[in-house]
Amino acid sequence: MSYFTVLRFRHCAILNKSLIEKCLMQYLMYHARVYSTEIDNHHKNYIAKKDNINRRKVFKSRILDDIKQTKRKVEEIIEKENIWTIPNFLCMGRILTSPYLSYLILSQEYQVALWLLIISAFSDLADGWIARTWTSQASKLGSFLDPVADKLLVGTLFLSLAWVGLVPIPLTCLVIARDTALVTAASYIRYQSLPPPKTLARYFDPTYATVQLAPTYISKINTAIQLSFVAGTLAAPIFHFINHPILEILCYLTAVTTLAGGISYLVSNKTYKMLRKKTSTKSPP
Repeated sequence: MSYFTVLRFRHCAILNKSLIEKCLMQYLMYHARVYSTEIDNHHKNYIAKKDNINRRKVFKSRILDDIKQTKRKVEEIIEKENIWTIPNFLCMGRILTSPYLSYLILSQEYQVALWLLIISAFSDLADGWIARTWTSQASKLGSFLDPVADKLLVGTLFLSLAWVGLVPIPLTCLVIARDTALVTAASYIRYQSLPPPKTLARYFDPTYATVQLAPTYISKINTAIQLSFVAGTLAAPIFHFINHPILEILCYLTAVTTLAGGISYLVSNKTYKMLRKKTSTKSPP
């Protein structure tokens, strides 16, 4: 092998080595750029996610602040009261007793039903006496809960007695129609008395007293006559005086006072009173 051939081989090896090094450097630089680009993208994505999380936190905190401010404003307008009183518990007892009374009547257990009705009537008298005697036991909720309990009790009794044929169906329809109209009107008044925003949670919150109901004198008489008529009707099969003239007189009295009581609610303007929280005013020094 000649000297020139050896030189040519060496020159080619040097060229190949430099070419490989150049290609390797380009390869490493390319991957370095790709890697740095990925790092930048990951960093940008991390910053964007962090910004989104911060925006969400700020948005949530603003919503919570708005809710708290709205609640404070509402509490300044609406009077919040204690609902855990003895009269309210007695009213709830009458409400829970009504379905069981209906079951007893449909099962023709008239004697047990009569005793339970007498107990319910005494509880009605007791809760009114307690609320009038101790002011701490009086509540605006009770002014709404007491007539609702009475109407639910009377309506359940009339429906059950009409089902077993002891009470005329037209009288039952009259009583149910009037009580349904009164409950609907009371629900509408409750809705109108709420300050905005009017939500279901605030509507059904019994601690927010926004309106006080006041039954008319004729309505109170009507409730007493209705209960007397129902009690006499329950006692009739026990003591064997069904279709007695006294029951017929009570039936007509119930119909007349039911109509008169409904009309009295339409005519009177003192059946309810909107409530607003009293703010203390200090005289200037």
